[in-house]
Amino acid sequence: METNQSGPIGRPRGFDADEALERAMLVFWKHGYEGASTACLTNAMGISTTSMYAAFGNKEKLFRKVLERYTEGPSAYLVRAMEEPTALGVATAILSGVVRTTTRPAHPHGCLGVQGALTVSDSGQEVRDLLVAWRNDGYSRVRERFQRAVDDGDLPPQTDPGLLARYLTTFAFGIAVQAASGVGRDELQEMADAALRNWPLS
Repeated sequence: METNQSGPIGRPRGFDADEALERAMLVFWKHGYEGASTACLTNAMGISTTSMYAAFGNKEKLFRKVLERYTEGPSAYLVRAMEEPTALGVATAILSGVVRTTTRPAHPHGCLGVQGALTVSDSGQEVRDLLVAWRNDGYSRVRERFQRAVDDGDLPPQTDPGLLARYLTTFAFGIAVQAASGVGRDELQEMADAALRNWPLS
């Protein structure tokens, strides 16, 4: 419930902004950018439209904050995976992380970063571009890590780090789509394990 405590004009009061952002993340994750109406968002967040705009800005700005939260929360497995000592360990951790994140019982299935703006109108173009950049950033991190693995002798010298990173990230995004379609965690993990059986070893 909101209260009218004194304070700077326009400053939202009487609600937990962190909790509201978490709830907004779940709405965008489940419905995508365009599917998440302002009414749906404010209802889930437990605040008025005025408070949403005052605290987070418009819908696009709210989505940007949600994507940051998603990256630092559910999608944080990518950053942790980069710390694995071998390229195979990195790939294993990424695919396991995708399977876990996209099939959690208490969360929407699939990936916010993959499904968030697959189909949007012209008004959602900036969000689509944002998610393209988000996915490309993940690919670039993996490519750089695999380049290091080649340089260190962990991957064969003839390995193309870019191609291997593209293969892995494309497969990971495919897992997310399958999860959103209802494929179960065990089957997805079996797919991930199968994809890594022919991993190039030095």
